[in-house]
Amino acid sequence: MSDRTRNAGRSLDRRTYLSATAAVGATLLAGCSGGGNGNGGGNGNGGNGGGNGNGGGGDEYLSEEPNYDGWFDDVSNYEGQTLDRRDADSVTVDVGAGDGLQFAPPAVAVSTGTTVTWEWTGQGGQHNVSAEDGSFESEQTNEEGHTFEHTFESAGTYTYICTPHEAVGMKGAIVVE
Repeated sequence: MSDRTRNAGRSLDRRTYLSATAAVGATLLAGCSGGGNGNGGGNGNGGNGGGNGNGGGGDEYLSEEPNYDGWFDDVSNYEGQTLDRRDADSVTVDVGAGDGLQFAPPAVAVSTGTTVTWEWTGQGGQHNVSAEDGSFESEQTNEEGHTFEHTFESAGTYTYICTPHEAVGMKGAIVVE
């Protein structure tokens, strides 16, 4: 048997081994990363970057999206949907979610009389919550767990910003119905 024939056989065996190993690895990886039945963990807010307790698998959104008039054009975590929490007495919005420069959820609908609590994650530096119309404003802080509350008594759309990070799109909206 020549060296070429012997090497061709060894190379074929090596290829077969590597192909089989790759197939087994892919199968194991697929088994470990399957979708599941929807009853598993998660961060509770549809992937918006923080554990704000506002949902999980059953997140519902408004059937007709409000006209925000370009407000969310530069907001990276707004996906064209407003979270519907009109049935809740209180709602929590994370401050410093995602990359530390987001509100999560960015847009939420509530009923009149609902208290919204903004809770700081401690990420992204100093943040505040400041209504564009001046109806509410928090202090600036980066303290994890710090909260600011506002009860919405009148219907309308309330847009707000983080003053230090407005230029990078740290904006949100509360729709009160």
